[in-house]
Formats: sequence, structure tokens, C-alpha cells
Amino acid sequence: MTSHNSANPGDFGKTVLMPGDPLRAKFIAETFLENAVLVNNIRGVQGYTGYYKGVKVSVMASGMGMPSMGIYSYELFNFYDVDNIIRVGTTGGMQENVKVRDVVFAMGACTDSNYAAQYKLAGTYAPICSWELLTAAVKAAEEKNVPYHVGNVVSSDVFYGPAEDNDKWTEMGVLAVEMEAAALYMNAAKAKKRALTVLTVSNHLLTGEETTAEERQHTFTQMMEIALETAAAFG
Repeated sequence: MTSHNSANPGDFGKTVLMPGDPLRAKFIAETFLENAVLVNNIRGVQGYTGYYKGVKVSVMASGMGMPSMGIYSYELFNFYDVDNIIRVGTTGGMQENVKVRDVVFAMGACTDSNYAAQYKLAGTYAPICSWELLTAAVKAAEEKNVPYHVGNVVSSDVFYGPAEDNDKWTEMGVLAVEMEAAALYMNAAKAKKRALTVLTVSNHLLTGEETTAEERQHTFTQMMEIALETAAAFG
């Protein structure tokens, strides 16, 4: 047990899905997992373990932002023997061809965060996902005929930042903006584990189109199913 997690050793599956929102974790567990059991609820960050297609799979919230993701993913990788973490979340589209409700696979995660400073690297680190998880997830998306994009996202520490900052990332071909992937990928690299971020475009920075908070919490099931299929492949 840790200060942030009351689960016992063995309570988590080898693969954990991590939405930011605890209510989305609850939704995934109740909707998709068989025999789901609540294994952690410290600070309301709900963690469940159940079975998907006979494979033991867990889902637990990460909270918002890289500091929160950094804590929870670090503990899962290093204290609970988790091998794979798949972030499932929402993102803001930054390219014209990336439409609201499309799925984005974050192959790389640019960032304005100072998270990598802890590693004391003599340069700029480029956080990337697990190729094995990515290829399994893309296969699942294609089998389900889900519109998807693979490429760079930007993990930002700032939610209400200047619009011109986003424009510069768009010019560099970044697909979308979110707030957790870079920290997750760095933790995975340090722990010699695997990580992937699967995102649904909930709003668009160029067109202004948005989905509702209720839609973000209770729908967007395609990315959840893709993540679960990927988890089952690594069972």
C-alpha cells in the first residue's frame, strides 16, 4: 500500500486503463468488466479490477495533469507490478483533418512541462509510447472501423494558455493537446514498462466545436473498447 493507493499486492491486473476522471473509471468498470471489484478509493480516485474476455484487467483514474499522472502511474509500475498502462482520455484537436470524436493514438508526446528535469539528462527527452501496444490498438481500431490518427500530441501543464501557443504546435504537425501522456511515457521508460495514450477528440481548437461534459463522461466508448481489446491481447 502507498499514501495514494490502498490496494494490496496482486489486486491489479498486468494492464491498467487510466482515464483522468474517477467517474469514467467507474463507468468503464461497470460497463465493460465482469466481476469488477473496487480495489482503491483513496481521495476518490477509484480503481477497479475485473475481467474482459477472460483477462484480468484494471481501470483506475489518474487525475488531471502530469503531477497526478506521475504519482499514480509510478506507483502502479513500481509498487504493483503493472506492466502496461493505457491512458484513455479526451483531447483538443489541433489539425483540420482531426475531427471531433475521432480517436488519436499518441505515438509521441511533446510537452511544455519540466517533468524530465528529474532525470538530469544532457538534452531534450522525446517521450514515446510502446510500439507493441500501439500496433495492437491500431489493429483494434481498424477492426472496428473507427476513424483514427497516429502521431504527436502535446502534453501541456497549462489549460487556459494563450491561443498563439497552440498555433505554434499546430504548425509543427502536432495532432492534439492533452495533459498527461508525457509523464506517463517517461515513467514507463524509466520503469522499463509499456504505455500508450488513446484519446477521443472532445473539442477542436480550430473550429470551436465541443462536446458536452456528459458526453465526455459516459460516451466515447470506442476508445474504451480499443483499449480493452489491446489489454486483452496482452493478457
